[in-house]
Amino acid sequence: MGIQGKVVIITGGSSGLGKAIAIEMVNRGANVVLNGRNEQALAEAVKEIDPTGKQVRFVAGDIADPKIAQRLIDEGLAHYGRIDTLINNAGIFMSKPFTEYTKEDFTTYLSTNVVGFFHVTQRAVAEMLKQGKGHILNITTSLVDQPSVNVPSVLASLTKGGLKAATKSLAIEYASRGIRVNAVSPGVIKTPMHPVETHDALAKLHPMGRMGEAHEIVEAVLYLDSANFVTGEILHVDGGQNAGH
Repeated sequence: MGIQGKVVIITGGSSGLGKAIAIEMVNRGANVVLNGRNEQALAEAVKEIDPTGKQVRFVAGDIADPKIAQRLIDEGLAHYGRIDTLINNAGIFMSKPFTEYTKEDFTTYLSTNVVGFFHVTQRAVAEMLKQGKGHILNITTSLVDQPSVNVPSVLASLTKGGLKAATKSLAIEYASRGIRVNAVSPGVIKTPMHPVETHDALAKLHPMGRMGEAHEIVEAVLYLDSANFVTGEILHVDGGQNAGH
């Protein structure tokens, strides 16, 4: 099955990578259900992505809330009849020395990066099992594999590292039942998360000497979504970060 006509759920879809992925999916004929915390931002993104409103629906709220996760799945089923792909894009990142993380930082990381993933993925897999096919795609970070002394980020490694492990575990668990599970592991990408004045410093974190562009992550997502013999793959799109420094 190509992108045309697919039903794709994207978390963290009101801006940045999630929005960029949604735009390309819709341009290629997919139907998309977006999630994000801010309802106004999400509604504005939907208008930009698909002014007709026919190919995009949205559910605002915290994906760590099981009720929001269920609503997201229900929205796809009610309007498009099935769930073909789930893209777990929602996530947070903050670089701090380990001893400076607060209890609130820890709770927020777990809630967004792990709890939200658990609730929506569990529900998506249940529907995909009924269909006999589906694809789960997780967005992680190359800092999991190649930590940097310049970017202390143990909570990112703890939570996104969990997603990397879960990607392989779920891929094996469901490989014989038609469900593929993969991940894209980006370097630092030019999104609204990173102010322009930080770009020069962030570019130096990559052996290729530049930051990534959103379209480069989108291309990786599209590849994995169409690669029917690929599962359990962690695709690094990081300017060489995973290879070393």
